[in-house]
Amino acid sequence: MPEVVDVTCPYCGEPGTVSVEEGDEEAEFVQDCGVCCRPWQVRIRTRPDGSADVSVSAEGD
Repeated sequence: MPEVVDVTCPYCGEPGTVSVEEGDEEAEFVQDCGVCCRPWQVRIRTRPDGSADVSVSAEGD
């Protein structure tokens, strides 16, 4: 079952979520904001304890 991580849109500041699949040790992808529809650059890194470190930034940053 995917873990859902709360994030904040780097453009409009509204809250959003990113789903992290088990086994995604490192991943990067683009996901659109559900409010303003602008693209986020999503980066996922798995910590040694198995939890996910998720960051979102404006695409191209």
